[in-house]
Amino acid sequence: MSGGVATAAEIAAAVAAGTIAPVEVLARHVARHRATHGRLNALVQPRHAAAAAEIGDVAGLPLGAVPVSVKECFPVRGSLTTLGIPRHDRKDDHDAEIVVRLRAAGAVVVGKANVPQAMYLHETENPVWGRTNHPWAPDRGPGGSSGGDAALVAAGVVPLAFGTDLAGSIRQPAHACGIAGLLPRSTALGEVGAFDTVPHLTAVRPRTGFLARSVSDLGLAYATLVDPRTGRGPPPAPRRIGWWTDAGVIRPSPAIVRGVQEAVAALAARGYETVPIDGGIGLEAAWLLLAILSADGGADIRRLFAGARPIPGVARLLRLAGLPAPWRLWLARLATLGGRRIEAEAIRATGPRAGAALERVLAARETLAARVGELAARCDAIVCPVSALPALRHGTAARLLPAAFPCLLANLLDLAAGAVPVTRVRADEELGRPADADPIARAAALTDRGSRDLPVGVQVIALSGGEATALTLMQAIEDGCRQPASLATSAFAI
Repeated sequence: MSGGVATAAEIAAAVAAGTIAPVEVLARHVARHRATHGRLNALVQPRHAAAAAEIGDVAGLPLGAVPVSVKECFPVRGSLTTLGIPRHDRKDDHDAEIVVRLRAAGAVVVGKANVPQAMYLHETENPVWGRTNHPWAPDRGPGGSSGGDAALVAAGVVPLAFGTDLAGSIRQPAHACGIAGLLPRSTALGEVGAFDTVPHLTAVRPRTGFLARSVSDLGLAYATLVDPRTGRGPPPAPRRIGWWTDAGVIRPSPAIVRGVQEAVAALAARGYETVPIDGGIGLEAAWLLLAILSADGGADIRRLFAGARPIPGVARLLRLAGLPAPWRLWLARLATLGGRRIEAEAIRATGPRAGAALERVLAARETLAARVGELAARCDAIVCPVSALPALRHGTAARLLPAAFPCLLANLLDLAAGAVPVTRVRADEELGRPADADPIARAAALTDRGSRDLPVGVQVIALSGGEATALTLMQAIEDGCRQPASLATSAFAI
């Protein structure tokens, strides 16, 4: 522990043993924040003076003196909730439930982390707080919408962070930044006080999740913050694992495919039975989730702006979401004729729906859930990509939204899921995609170029056993795919 990167568990243990004082832990966090903020711009609302005043007798608490960040959408008394929208400057007059639980566990909430505007992209940039950069590649982002928190964990500014996930927003930035992330089921944790950007969305809901440098810290956060009444005794240990390398409409990068294969090999080496299965169900789930999320035509998100102008990427997605059905058919045909086949498919699959049209989508979700239930009778979990691509270049998230399709099955069906780093992109994996005139496929090829040494994670989706299954398998993968230290060598240490 001396001179090395401190985990949340190590910090709490050191504080409990009296080998470091809580105020010194906070001071080391502040020093790390100051050393990295100029290039990251991730902790956009630090509250260090308030945090110092709040530190009490935390020795012996499970998260005693552990510095944590929370996503900007969680109210923290005295801070702002802007969602990156200039006129949405709400002063927080209370603490979100997750903040209350964190403080009760001894954690020190050091501030709020940056988000994409309206939390509507997998790219953390907005006109209020600016752009957050990837910890290792300034021309790329940390993902989103929990991208600010992921960047802070990856850079060693905090060992634990807390975000939300409606469409991959915990797992996608974890993968992009080379850290671990856990998305518990709604019955385990739920939203715990996050600002509700989609109040009329009922079929699926955002969920709060955790980001950490290690799976063991995710387990600590889960055990500390989740109501112990959630489970009744330990679930059976997972035995049979299904896997696929498919990533949906975007062909996965070579490093993504290799990452899944290495994770599966690590599980097999530890005695798990691994079986390849058809990943087509993941693509079906992705289109169904996007159909549900766009059923209101983007109305809930538009209300947030109240006259403010969305940034171009958000505006583009809102325009697509709001296109009425007659226009969608015509534009899909034009897109197909123009060689934009992925865009054409997206136009056909999404858009305003109500009444019988929405009921058909919800019925299709129930049918797919039954098929996943049948799969759960044969497999305890699925290992698959988190994203089709490594960390995205700035300004490309709106076009490359389909890269996150592998995440959407867990969101659609409220399954526990996590992301764990397994490898990094090799030089020989930057090229090699087949020629493709589709603009999204071309953008994917440009993403691969220059991606050498960027992190690659894999996703674990629990089909039985919930969070315990996800954490168990993620730990086995982490143990079998240890990554060399990089930026972490200068991260928060005790």
